[in-house]
Amino acid sequence: MFCRYFCFLSLCLFLPTQRRCSLGHISDLRGSDTTSLPGFENLTMGYNKYLRPYFGGEPVQIAMSLDIASISSISESDMDYTATIYLRQRWTDPRLVFHGNKSFTLDARLVELLWVPDTYIVESKRSFLHDVTVGNRLIRLFSNGTILYALRITTTVACNMDLSKYPMDTQTCRLQLESWGYDENDVIFTWLRGNDSVHGIEKLRLSQYTVERYYTLVSKSQQETGSYPRLILQFELRRNVLYFILETYVPSTLLVMLSWVSFWITLDSVPARTCIGVTTVLSMTTLMIGSRSSLSKTNCFIKAIDVYLGICFSFIFGALVEYAVAHYSSSQKCAAKAPQEGPANELTKEMEEVNITNILNSSITSYKRKISFTSIEISSDNVNCSGLTMKTHEKIKCVLRNKMHRIIGYFTIQNPSNVDHYSKLLFPLFFMLVNVFYWAYYLYF
Repeated sequence: MFCRYFCFLSLCLFLPTQRRCSLGHISDLRGSDTTSLPGFENLTMGYNKYLRPYFGGEPVQIAMSLDIASISSISESDMDYTATIYLRQRWTDPRLVFHGNKSFTLDARLVELLWVPDTYIVESKRSFLHDVTVGNRLIRLFSNGTILYALRITTTVACNMDLSKYPMDTQTCRLQLESWGYDENDVIFTWLRGNDSVHGIEKLRLSQYTVERYYTLVSKSQQETGSYPRLILQFELRRNVLYFILETYVPSTLLVMLSWVSFWITLDSVPARTCIGVTTVLSMTTLMIGSRSSLSKTNCFIKAIDVYLGICFSFIFGALVEYAVAHYSSSQKCAAKAPQEGPANELTKEMEEVNITNILNSSITSYKRKISFTSIEISSDNVNCSGLTMKTHEKIKCVLRNKMHRIIGYFTIQNPSNVDHYSKLLFPLFFMLVNVFYWAYYLYF
């Protein structure tokens, strides 16, 4: 019976005004049975889809609920996410009240004949309504005038991300629903059942994220044209760091440990130590470039992974520099010994021809004369300036010269082989300390 009435009404909607049908005409055709759909005469007589319910009076209460079907992608470079949602809106239109306790699902194309809220998604970049095989919309009418309007939408929404702790970050994204033209004097947005109005988000399985928690909010958007109602779904996404540990952190740590192998190779093995140092530096550079290529548009951020890669690169480069310092010190020491061996050989030859006793006596006599004449005490290349009979500025120069000799002595490597010995202990120790501070800061602060 409903189908017959509804088909007849649908035809009447497209007829001229003077030829439109009323429920009285239908009742004439079907007899006195007018109780099944008495309120549907409002669709043909006196109903204006351009005026909201309670026009000129109280605002319309619109209750919403959401089903999150999927979140297909979360882009750090574009700072957005793409989600497919089922949006359901409920409101009451007293012009559509009819007797009975039934609800009827209408053809979705009849939505063009009804007033519907002008809800839009705030910060949406791209959105579309699914239309296979027909437009994915639902209109359901209840006897008390309540309308259920459901849509299936795929939308790409902006999400401002803080990537300073990437990949140990937690991002907070929002899905905001707001009325475009009707302010709070015309419509009021509410969640149908609070946090229970949102379903499906707790069952999502994302490739890089885990949904930590979500909650709903009711807010207002203050614009120049008025105050508009807004509903907010806020959810927190925690990134799964295991992938990055296996992909970046472990290889970079192993490269640092590989650079320490050179400390156990002798200083004379120049090709071996140089090869290890250069290879680890180049490998680390390639790893750093690869980690940044996936986030090419967010290079302005100094991320946690960049800090760790920078630390590893510094240790690898330090191991290469350590060998350069040790090898240079060793070569300088060998060069210092070489001139001493030449005079020693000549002295040996001269000792065969000259009397050693006469040489020693003459040397001692001349040395004593110099000491008595200058009154200078020489000890470990430092001059005792306290007993000098010289001017004040000369004494100052003497003191500064002694200080410089002492400072240079602190940084002089007496035994180049000790450089490798200390590096075997200091490099791993400092690297472990830096790791402790790094992970403690980014995981707990």
